[in-house]
Amino acid sequence: MAGTASAAAADSGEGEQVMLKGATTASYYWDDASGRAGDTGLPASGKPMQKGLAASPSWPLMTEGYVLYKGKKAPFFVGDRGPGLPSNRGIMLDLDAKTFADLTGGEFNADTLGVDGNGGKGHIKVTYVVTKWGKGVGTKNHPEPFASGAWAVKDKNPATPVTVKTEPAVPAKDLVATVLRTATR
Repeated sequence: MAGTASAAAADSGEGEQVMLKGATTASYYWDDASGRAGDTGLPASGKPMQKGLAASPSWPLMTEGYVLYKGKKAPFFVGDRGPGLPSNRGIMLDLDAKTFADLTGGEFNADTLGVDGNGGKGHIKVTYVVTKWGKGVGTKNHPEPFASGAWAVKDKNPATPVTVKTEPAVPAKDLVATVLRTATR
């Protein structure tokens, strides 16, 4: 299986419903209908290309969630289909270039539609958390390669969601008091 996933959850917020959690390799793209740099046109959802818009080879359009990469968290919604052929090699999420730049410490280059200054990273291993499924066709479970056609089929066996409970956050004033107490010892 190219992407790994489970309905189990992690640090996702108090009482948050998690539909699916897993890990995969993510790439990036920016399709603004300019025809530049491999641009294939406007996203399949009809929404304009924007920060947070991701492409999935199999999840329903308008699915929502977030990715985690090296301690950074970035929200996404599935607004497009893809990656195409790369999904056959386990690249199951195509993030928008601006989000990819933020995650990798780079900068979005509006001239090339690429990411500069991130050490040449074009693919990264991410953890994804799906918090809401889109209503349309597509797999509501482990991501599948684009060539499987799962993006066009209504899923009759979605992953079982779970509700995640996390420890309540420590109020800032209590945290500061603890730090000050520790520092004066």
